[in-house]
This record gives sequence, C-alpha cells and structure tokens, in this order.
Amino acid sequence: MMKTDELTGATLDWAVCRAQYPDADMSATHVWIESGDGEDDFLIDETSTDWSQGGPIIEREKIGVTPMTVTVGDDRGKRKWFANHEDKTDFQDGPTALVAAMRCYVASKLGDEVDIPEEIKKC
Repeated sequence: MMKTDELTGATLDWAVCRAQYPDADMSATHVWIESGDGEDDFLIDETSTDWSQGGPIIEREKIGVTPMTVTVGDDRGKRKWFANHEDKTDFQDGPTALVAAMRCYVASKLGDEVDIPEEIKKC
C-alpha cells in the first residue's frame, strides 16, 4: 500500500487509471477493457505530466488547483500546489498542479491509501 499523497510518476498515473477503470485488467503500462466487441487494450496515460490527458479529468471532476507558499514546518517558503473537489473540503498537494489534482482525484475514488503492485513501483 502507498499513501495517496506520496504517489508520483508511474505510480500516480497507474492509480489514476485504476480510479477511472476499477474493473479493468491492468499491467504496469497497459489496460485491457471489455468493449463489448472484444477486449481493447491501451497504454496508461501520463495524466500527472500531460495536460491534454490530466486536464479533462480536472474539468470533469471539478477539481480546483491553487498555488500557495508553505508558511509552516520543514517546507516553509516552498511553493506547492493544492487541489480539492468543488464540493469537498479535503485537500491534496503536490509539486505541480497536475500532480496535486491527480492525487485529489485518486483520493476521492480510491481513498488515502492505494494498493500499488510491486511491478509499477519499479517503473
């Protein structure tokens, strides 16, 4: 299990895909979905680094992102992005707007911890 607020890179992209397709068969890089006329497979999107892939999720899920400077703790003075759903008060943060927003999406669908297969952690 990994904490949602620690997901990044391949683990975050995989978790976003799992949140979107909870019943799909997934590997580290591919998703297989029953389309009705046979199984379709496609690559897992890079939603945490590509706005053309993560942006539609942000719009569809009504996730707000805001840049802030941390004012307390060890990260004091660092700039981070914070994300939350329009109708919820829980926040996720990240080094970029997309990372924060995708963590927020994953948390809303899968919770504060996600079971990430070992093969994805190695990517």
